[in-house]
Amino acid sequence: MAGWSLEPQPELARGLSSICRAIGLANVTVEAKAVHLHAGEPILYVPTDHQPGASLMKGPMEAENLTTLTVPVVALDEYFNDSDKVTLLKIDVEGAELGLLRGAERILRRQAPLLVFECENRHLAPGSVEEVFSYLAGLGYVGSFICRNQVLPISQFDPAIHQRQHGPYFWKSKDYCNNFIFRKP
Repeated sequence: MAGWSLEPQPELARGLSSICRAIGLANVTVEAKAVHLHAGEPILYVPTDHQPGASLMKGPMEAENLTTLTVPVVALDEYFNDSDKVTLLKIDVEGAELGLLRGAERILRRQAPLLVFECENRHLAPGSVEEVFSYLAGLGYVGSFICRNQVLPISQFDPAIHQRQHGPYFWKSKDYCNNFIFRKP
C-alpha cells in the first residue's frame, strides 16, 4: 500500500522525505506541494517566527512578520485518479480546510476516507469551523473532536468554550480543542 505526503514548504518536505527513507518507508511519496480547491501556484505565507505554521490564507496572519513563497498547489480530486485508493486524509492546512475538502469532493463522496484534521476559527477568518463541519455533514460524514484525551461527539463542541480566544497563548489552554475526526458511518 502506498502513501503520499504533500508539504508545501520545500525545506520541510525534504526533511520529511529524509525521515521516511531513514525509517524504511519506501512506499511513501513526499512532494513539495500545497493542497487546495484548484491547481495553481499561489503564494504561501510563512511566519518568520514559527515556520511550520504556513498558510495559503494571509488573513489571520496579517499582523505577523511573514516571508512568502510561490508554491505548486494541487486539488486532491485532480492529483489522485479513480484507481487510487484513498483511505485516510490527515489535514493541517492552517485555514484552508474548506478549500481542500471541496477540492477532494469526488474522493470524499466515492471513497469516504477517514478524515483527521486540525481546524481553528482563528485561522478561518472569514469563516468558521461550523462551515467545515456543515460541509462534511452534507457529504454524510459524522464528526468528533479530541478534548482532554477523550473523543467526544461533534454535537458537544462549542467554539465559545473549546476555541475561546482569550489571553496570551489561548491555544495552549487545557480546554482548547482543534483536532477533529470525521468518518462516514
